Parts: sequence; C-alpha cells; structure tokens
Amino acid sequence: MAGELLVAGDVPADVREAVTGVVAALEQAFNTKDAVALGSLFGERASWTDALGRRLDGRTAVIESSAPALQGFLRNSFARYEVTKLLAIADDVIAVNVTQTPTDADGRPVEGPHGAALYVVARQAAGWKIVAGQNNAVDAQSAA
Repeated sequence: MAGELLVAGDVPADVREAVTGVVAALEQAFNTKDAVALGSLFGERASWTDALGRRLDGRTAVIESSAPALQGFLRNSFARYEVTKLLAIADDVIAVNVTQTPTDADGRPVEGPHGAALYVVARQAAGWKIVAGQNNAVDAQSAA
C-alpha cells in the first residue's frame, strides 16, 4: 500500500499496522476469491453496504453474498487497495478510507471502475475486525 497516509487523531504505530493489515488481508481475500477469508475480517455483527448498494448484516451475510459474486461476476476482477486515511474515532475504533484500483491478475492497473470505501475497524476479542462500512464504485477521476 503505497502513497501518503493521512492520520487524524491518536493512532499508535501498532494500531496502524493492525488496521492496515486488515485491509491487506481483505485485498488478498478478494483477489484470491476466498469468501470465507474475506468474511473472517468482519465482526460477527458487522453492517456492510457493498458496491451494489446492498446492506449486509453480519459476517454470515457477507460470506453468503460474497461467495457467489466472487465466483460469478467478480471472478475476473482484481484490485489493489490503498489505505489513504486513518481517523481515530474512539479507543480501539478506527475509520479507514481506502481507494481501490482495478488490476489484472498480476496486479497491473487496468481500465475499469475504481472503488472508494470506508471501513470502521474495531478491536474485538478475536482481533481487529471491520464492524461497519460501505464500498462505492467510482470513476477513475473521482478516485484520485
């Protein structure tokens, strides 16, 4: 994840590493089309709105929605995720702005819809998890 990271509030280095690690794991799960790995990054009671505008409540819903999408219309879609901003909301709760750039399977940028996502990542008993968020498809200029 290259580029300049804006940090607002007190986000210690170990928290930055943990939260950006969640995003890196999410990118890996998307690119390998692993719905279970992707879902494992969400809290049990997460609230997620996908790029199609569908609200998914809970980890199970994220997995059940992602599995057919990753094997279906997204099977040839790959992306690079870049964390652009971390905002400390409260102790152990971080808002994370992420840009998503479409790539080929080898990670080279390609034409296609970009993404702009907001994840709320919180420390839970099982580690740092996405507890809320929204993914938006945007044109390339809006993503810059």
